[in-house]
Amino acid sequence: MYEFDRNKQTIAIEGKTYSGKDFGKIPDSGDKLFRRSLYTFLHEWFSDSPTLSVQTSGSTGIPKEILIEKDRMMQSARLTCSFLGLEKGDTALLCMDLKYIGAKMVVVRSLIAGLNLHIIPPSGNPLKQTDIPYDFAAMVPLQIYNSLQDEIEKERLSNIKHLIIGGGAIDPNIATAIHSFPNNVYSTYGMTETLSHIALRKLNGANASDRYFPFESVSLSLSDDNTLIIDAPLVNPEKLHTNDIAELLDDGSFRIIGRKDNIINSGGIKIQIEEVEKQLKQIIPVSFAISSLPDPKFGEIVVLVIEGSFDIDESVIANTLPPYSTPKKIISVDTIPLTENGKISRAKLKELILKAY
Repeated sequence: MYEFDRNKQTIAIEGKTYSGKDFGKIPDSGDKLFRRSLYTFLHEWFSDSPTLSVQTSGSTGIPKEILIEKDRMMQSARLTCSFLGLEKGDTALLCMDLKYIGAKMVVVRSLIAGLNLHIIPPSGNPLKQTDIPYDFAAMVPLQIYNSLQDEIEKERLSNIKHLIIGGGAIDPNIATAIHSFPNNVYSTYGMTETLSHIALRKLNGANASDRYFPFESVSLSLSDDNTLIIDAPLVNPEKLHTNDIAELLDDGSFRIIGRKDNIINSGGIKIQIEEVEKQLKQIIPVSFAISSLPDPKFGEIVVLVIEGSFDIDESVIANTLPPYSTPKKIISVDTIPLTENGKISRAKLKELILKAY
């Protein structure tokens, strides 16, 4: 069913099948047959090297390059294809930047399962120029958000048979908007080191859940700080100690509370940034983020950073949040800094507000 021998693998790109020899050299920038980034990735994939490099997202710091094993990428691809029931000839959409693991894994799934890969240059509105009812697509939350703003794009999004969303938290408004979609929509949990995701949670239909369910080969535990520890031997030989504070349930599922490095210690009380943002999304209709500033009295204070000139009644905030997590400063910025795949860049945000004070 799946082809794991890279020497025998082929890839179907928009209905035409190619083998490894078609990617023997990297074309110049004027090549019209493939987008250069896809061709370059396939050139690296079919090379003799058992590994290739991939860049981490940089959501909490500086992006870095790590080496990953191609055999383990194929095992990860198998887990997803098997779970979703993807079959040879199914159409798959590649619409994310191939710099990151999420996009690379779309290609690897196509390679091992014989999917028919369609290519759209990465953008915030990937469905604007295509009306194909894809069997499989992977997107980041920003692409989902943008697609939901246009009725035509929203309908095209709902027609995707298996849609997975990764690279960031799912906004409650997005979850509400896609809850009635007729096909399968999942939020993914994972990171570059797990070669995309190791768990999924259903976002729509009768089985919609706020919990992630790991693949059968994955074992989970918690550290003394309640951060998630991942044992996924098929995709990584080492146990991965994450910075994600989690809650493990008796049935093996889990919830993500937030990141350990996104905790503000204000007056001895630990405040989880994501929890504050979740509550404020109910009352703030524009882009915003929570950060902190040093303070001589409290050690750190909570800071609300709002994009643009939106005015908010501070009494509404005070009625929404407990006193200890209510922002003590509100700062307006032109743009909330994001990483290339749509996550809030916490490090750049902190730099931005530190320069302002």
